[in-house]
Amino acid sequence: MRKAAGKVRITGQLIDAVSGAHIWGDRFERDLTDVFALQDEVTVAVVSAIQPTLFKTEMAMATRRRPENLTAYDLSMRAMQHFIQFNREGLVEAIRLAHRALDLDPRFGFVAGMAGACHAANVTLGYANDPQFERNEAVRLARLALSVDDGDPDTLAWAATVSAYLVGDCESAIEMADRAVALNTNSYNAWHCRGLVYRAAGLPEEAIQSFERALRISPADPGLHTLFVGVAWASIELRRFDEAVVAGKKALRQNSSSPVAYRCLASALAHLGRDAEAREAAARALAVDPAYTISASIARGALSNAKLMIEGLRKAGLPE
Repeated sequence: MRKAAGKVRITGQLIDAVSGAHIWGDRFERDLTDVFALQDEVTVAVVSAIQPTLFKTEMAMATRRRPENLTAYDLSMRAMQHFIQFNREGLVEAIRLAHRALDLDPRFGFVAGMAGACHAANVTLGYANDPQFERNEAVRLARLALSVDDGDPDTLAWAATVSAYLVGDCESAIEMADRAVALNTNSYNAWHCRGLVYRAAGLPEEAIQSFERALRISPADPGLHTLFVGVAWASIELRRFDEAVVAGKKALRQNSSSPVAYRCLASALAHLGRDAEAREAAARALAVDPAYTISASIARGALSNAKLMIEGLRKAGLPE
């Protein structure tokens, strides 16, 4: 840190102590009168470097370990790797690994919360063979996670999404989501889940602010496609259809097989009167998820407070 002529310059580096590898480096220069803003900026930058790098490293290490040597933590990292893919096959494998971790450690709150979120995703995305069983499992696991540690930001964030989408208790979900970000203001997952909760609660402006905060914290996060889907969805409800198209295309660049991203794109394009493009996006969505219908999606709670999204899906030609 250096000071000169009323200014301060901070140079930071993050080095892997074991390998000596350079992970992150940056320089910040501000007026000394703005020192608190500078402190916040440095904090966010360091967390942005550490969080995705740490998860990627831990997931890679868990993948390399022999199956007979896997601990509950190793299994949770393997499960996370599949969970962030957010597709049918990934969720099946994430649930299998998460339950193996819980067999080894039944009081592992982090993995119980993640497993609950996986079951909830299976229900809302229409992947569940037995929706009622998976709905009950999601709620059971969320409650288990909270009973273990209701002061953990990740646990609160995942439980909040279960409450918003499966229980329909948006008031409780908002309280948990707000508490999660208050406990860790630099948690990508907490802000991401808060965005999902506020979107489901019919508060799209607040949802987008949460997604944008998550993006600033972890701009290279491996699960960004779901964040951009959330931005696209909330933008549709705010009639910002051009912004929804941009966000939908960003989601597809991150994950080209995301049916929800294609559906958001189809809805936004239909509202803009770009009918041919909307029908093409709808066809791509159905190619990935042929069994999709709007009525089934409404019935399972995936389209709560999504009037304009539904209207656009119908205009784009998605089956009723």
